[in-house]
Amino acid sequence: MSVFLDDMSMPFVNTWGDQITLEIVRQLIEQRGVYFLSKDERGIFRGIENLQFLGAMMHPGGGRNDIPHRLKRHFFSINMTPPSQRSIENIYGKILEALFDPKKYSQEVINMRPLIIDSTVSIWDTVKRKLLPTPAKFHYTFTIRELARVFQGICNVAQKGSKYGVIQKCLNIKESIRPELFMIALWRHECDRTFIDKLTTNPDKKTFTDMLDRVTKDKFRDSLGFDDEQLMTNYYFADF
Repeated sequence: MSVFLDDMSMPFVNTWGDQITLEIVRQLIEQRGVYFLSKDERGIFRGIENLQFLGAMMHPGGGRNDIPHRLKRHFFSINMTPPSQRSIENIYGKILEALFDPKKYSQEVINMRPLIIDSTVSIWDTVKRKLLPTPAKFHYTFTIRELARVFQGICNVAQKGSKYGVIQKCLNIKESIRPELFMIALWRHECDRTFIDKLTTNPDKKTFTDMLDRVTKDKFRDSLGFDDEQLMTNYYFADF
């Protein structure tokens, strides 16, 4: 049987520097079994054979624990590096290319693809560098999972939009809403939903909002010719 230990470094470190849960894991690996604690069978050893252990954890630091070397020595360690920006652009570029079919969407919407990808990678990278994890905010880890959630939200609208004409109906609500602004509004909403939901304090949320506004201006203002007031959209999207 394969035993997968997720978040291996998560257990509490006690006064003596031990993580009790991991000591039990180490006993199971080294002695291939456990001892009974029940009254009638206390101290009786039960062997457990043919187990294979796999584990996963984030890098130590920023409020995250390491694991004891006496347990670590039993594992072969592999460091998984995040994909490069070019790889990310290729992955999501192909997904958006398939979704925004020229037969179903206007050229203005299709032209937004590279801008949306570039902007998403930029805000993700900024958040990773500025909002670092601490012991009180150990969950402030922004991986490629968050990046995927932004694109997933955009893809949900694009997919349903191609089937039900959702985007076109939204554009008809107000004649002044241009397709480019609609896409910016959708992108800002998905970034807001993905990243702000992880933040626990109002100052951190304000920091993210300022980042989002800055990236919006840097990436869309000059290339599309909109002024700052037009770019700062506050439309919300929901699936009923």
